[in-house]
Amino acid sequence: MRVCVLYAPASKGNDKMKAIANALAEGISSQGHMVDVFDMTLEIGKIVSFYDYLVIGTENTTFFGGKIPASVSLFLKSAGSLSGKRCLAFITKGGVRSMKTLQELMKTMEKEGMFLKKSEIINKNDFGRAVGKHIQI
Repeated sequence: MRVCVLYAPASKGNDKMKAIANALAEGISSQGHMVDVFDMTLEIGKIVSFYDYLVIGTENTTFFGGKIPASVSLFLKSAGSLSGKRCLAFITKGGVRSMKTLQELMKTMEKEGMFLKKSEIINKNDFGRAVGKHIQI
């Protein structure tokens, strides 16, 4: 299956988010799937509707949580027909209320009609790789 890992760092030059996205992709590809990784802040307008499964991640934009980068909703609105697409939502741990941030990401994804199969808070590359190895696609 074709899987796309999309991530949106809260600030430019944030390598932690990119490293976790790549670790997730490595874990998923170890199951035999074809995986592509894209930064949503740089690839706005890219069509991803032909992928079988989407993994979407971001991080807090504030210390108190509950806010995600605007590039996430902009990207999803222009990414083609995502209605009914199976997906995973993840955030990197940071700030005080990580669950509120994860809920905001899931709400944004559900507005586009995406079907959430799983959600995770990932703070280390090894955990991201383990999630990728065990996810049911």
